[in-house]
Amino acid sequence: MADTNKKSFFTPEEESKIINAIQEAERQTSGEIKVHVEEHCYIDLLDRTSEVFAKLNMHETELRNGTLIYIAMTDHLFAIIGDIGINRTVEENFWDEVRDLMEKHFKEGNIVTGISLGVLKIGEKLKKYFPYQDGDENELTDDISYS
Repeated sequence: MADTNKKSFFTPEEESKIINAIQEAERQTSGEIKVHVEEHCYIDLLDRTSEVFAKLNMHETELRNGTLIYIAMTDHLFAIIGDIGINRTVEENFWDEVRDLMEKHFKEGNIVTGISLGVLKIGEKLKKYFPYQDGDENELTDDISYS
C-alpha cells in the first residue's frame, strides 16, 4: 500500500510515538500489531478492515495472531480485528476494552494517544494467550501503513 498520505495524518514525532508503542507491545507477545490509516472508508467498516488485513498479509503469521487497528480519519471510524488464531482462543468481547479506551481518547481529540494506548493494551491482552517467546521474530513491520 502506498504511503502517499503519510505526512497529512501525523507529524514525524507522532508517528514515532505510535511505532514505539507497537514495538513495546510486541515485546510482551508473539502477536503482531499493525496500524493502518486512510482518509475515508468507502465501504462497510468491517469489510474494509478485513480487506486491508488481507492486503497487508496479516493472515500469514505463523500462529495466525495478527491484530489490525484500522482508522478512517475523516470519517471518524475505526475497527480492531484479530486473525483466526486470536479469535478462536479469546472470549467474544476481547477487543471491547481496547475499543473503549481508544474511543475515549479519540472523542477528546487525542488521536495519537488513543492509538498508542490501544496498541499497548492489545499487547497486554495478547500476552496472556500469546506470550513472547525467546526467538520470536517480528513477522510484520512495525511501521504504520497508509492508503
